[in-house]
Amino acid sequence: MTRRLRSWPALPLLTLLAASACAENTRDSDAADLVLIDGKVVTMDPALPEAEAVAISGDLIVAVGSSEEIREYVGPETRTIELDGRLVTPGFIEGHGHFMSLGESKLVLDLTTATSWEEIVAMVADAAAEAAPGEWILGRGWHQEKWTSLPSPSVEGNPVHTSLSAASPANPVGLTHASGHASFVNAQALELAGITRETPNPDGGEIVRDASGTATGLLRETAQRLADAALAEVDSTLSPEETRERRRRIAQLAGEEALANGVTSFHDAGVPFATIDFYRELADDGELPVRLYVMVREPNEALAEQLPNYRLEGYGGGFLTVRSIKRQIDGALGSHGAWLLEPYEDLPRSAGLNLESVDDLEATAQIALEHSFQLNTHAIGDRANREVLDVYERAFESAGNPEDSRWRIEHAQHLHPSDITRFGELGVIAAMQGVHATSDGSWVPDRIGAKRAEEGAYVWRSLLDAGVTIANGTDVPVERIDPIANLYSTVARRLADGSVFHGDQRLTREEALESYTINNAFAAFEEDLKGSITPGKLADLVVLSQDLLTIPEEAIPATRVLYTIVGGAVRYASDE
Repeated sequence: MTRRLRSWPALPLLTLLAASACAENTRDSDAADLVLIDGKVVTMDPALPEAEAVAISGDLIVAVGSSEEIREYVGPETRTIELDGRLVTPGFIEGHGHFMSLGESKLVLDLTTATSWEEIVAMVADAAAEAAPGEWILGRGWHQEKWTSLPSPSVEGNPVHTSLSAASPANPVGLTHASGHASFVNAQALELAGITRETPNPDGGEIVRDASGTATGLLRETAQRLADAALAEVDSTLSPEETRERRRRIAQLAGEEALANGVTSFHDAGVPFATIDFYRELADDGELPVRLYVMVREPNEALAEQLPNYRLEGYGGGFLTVRSIKRQIDGALGSHGAWLLEPYEDLPRSAGLNLESVDDLEATAQIALEHSFQLNTHAIGDRANREVLDVYERAFESAGNPEDSRWRIEHAQHLHPSDITRFGELGVIAAMQGVHATSDGSWVPDRIGAKRAEEGAYVWRSLLDAGVTIANGTDVPVERIDPIANLYSTVARRLADGSVFHGDQRLTREEALESYTINNAFAAFEEDLKGSITPGKLADLVVLSQDLLTIPEEAIPATRVLYTIVGGAVRYASDE
């Protein structure tokens, strides 16, 4: 299933016309709208792996070749970008992220750089001093493993809400963990959420408590919904116009961030039908900034009833596709929510959390087969991955082993060695995030032990060698939507302290670039439309300041996006 070498389908008539046009002087009517000249074009197309220039007409690539050949497409109205040797690649495809959450993250406190609980409390105190009484103070991105000291007092390595409540006595506070799989709230928020000593843990979640049974403020997995419901009551007071404008602003912010990082397509990993309605509205108005491949996340009853009404392929001029379902069987490793075969090394009382039942996932699989939808399931722990593979295998057998289903496991972070080859045998795509390996690598052995970490943590090379297609992404806003940082993690696996996290699992630079372009296109059934710089495909390109494939490895993170081109339009241009 690897996409390293693959045959390409017959290209449309437009390709043949473009090729023949190179042989003769171009008439004005044949002139391209945009040409990129004198660069290094890495195409991801085995028919022509490298070139110097690209010609674009409308939203399509019409020719790829030498600068001399492509100059034939320059007419009086053609815009020409002189590349001066810089690198051009297919536009980056974010293989797993959360589009609206990315935009929302720009409107709340950024906790990603905090090195202590005390620093976070100080940030909240500053925000509370400016907020109206009763106004929620929200933040995202804290991670206890990145703090330089253990908070005091603490429970299982996490703080208690006392200092946070003192910093914001008149305002409820909700601070989302970097993984998105836990939140920390203060006393005001606990009260609004109705959480008391008697409140039971919800299915698939945990209200963390101290030795006396008092809630510490940490809410794991589905327990977050108790606080979310209280916040939703506030949002419900907004007028329809206020809600609509806020959502449009969030989408705009997400799009700006994606384009600035060279992302031209985005796999949006799980939204309700209402969000798809909003995306369709934006598409109708021509206001989707990047192309979205959307996974539906709804209960089975709603899927069975409404799914056929929401299938969209290339809607809005190729900007909106909906043909997949998202499910989530476990949580995250950082919050001790990943579902493991054996207990955590640093929390022996727990083997993680099963968030959605196996029976429920079995029913989803049948719905997906009935409606020819792709099924993409979040699974991080080794037990979670095994359970999902088992469900997929049973579903495929019940349907007579259909070809080319391209079902995915999102994250596939921690695998039992015996399950690695099953991905390839079943044709299951591993939709992984390279940057997670280096973000988590310093503490993964603490969670699952050195042996399990070596055998099954972020085993990119083992999966690729087993014939598995790897789709790459950042899980933004869990990590920054930065393909360069992600590609560096994928090829170097170097931690912040300079050490390498199981370097035998690295990918080559070419493999890493494939995982961010043509592989992600394949993972969305769109390899005939995007993912390579091929005549007849959509003109989605990125121009970079350095040659990622040849510069010294340590120089990769300094690479910058200079231009992001979507459908032949320059949608981002760096000040450089």
